[in-house]
Amino acid sequence: MLLKRETRTIPIVFTMVYDPVGSGFVTNLARPEANVTGFSLGEFSLGGKMLGVLREVAPQVSRVAVILDLDQPPAVAIWYALESTAAPSFGVRVTAVDMHSEIEGVIGDFAHEPNGGLIVLPGPFVHGHRELIIALAARYHLPAVYAFRYFVANGGLVSYGSDPANQSWQAAGYVDRILKGAKPSDLPVQQPTKFELVINLKIAKALGLDVSPTLLADEVIE
Repeated sequence: MLLKRETRTIPIVFTMVYDPVGSGFVTNLARPEANVTGFSLGEFSLGGKMLGVLREVAPQVSRVAVILDLDQPPAVAIWYALESTAAPSFGVRVTAVDMHSEIEGVIGDFAHEPNGGLIVLPGPFVHGHRELIIALAARYHLPAVYAFRYFVANGGLVSYGSDPANQSWQAAGYVDRILKGAKPSDLPVQQPTKFELVINLKIAKALGLDVSPTLLADEVIE
């Protein structure tokens, strides 16, 4: 947004944005105005899909602590959609946990009751403290689903979301087209067409989870 305020002429291609319209990057996805276009990471239904993955991997889960940056409007919108629609449909109780709170104590208290699990929504503060979150999930034996693969590569259980690296490649393609004469306003904001499911079997075994063979993961980490 800072760059957009600085110039109306130099082309800008963004990535890693969940709500381009609500965040003020563009007013229309199909026909972005002026000099800004880019790639969206997902939509507000992501939380519900993550809950579905968590229940498939750990069917016993009936309580979920949702870790998020409460100062990030896109994460809050995902949380509201999860709380109002997805959670009731699964019969699951959900609780929002602000990443800026005393998270170790909050997760410790949450883990005192059985059948708990975690959903970790995307956000800059969450990403910066991913090692702590993964460690807390392991310490309290809580099945957890994350939005990005690198959480699973670092010891998390399962992730479901779009691929940021692929978006970077796509963004490079837009930059190439702009350098060859295309206008940003003629390049629609792209939403992800593929979401990848990654599971860490070592962590699943440590949690005593028997992962169903019908769970069609894009990648299995052993």
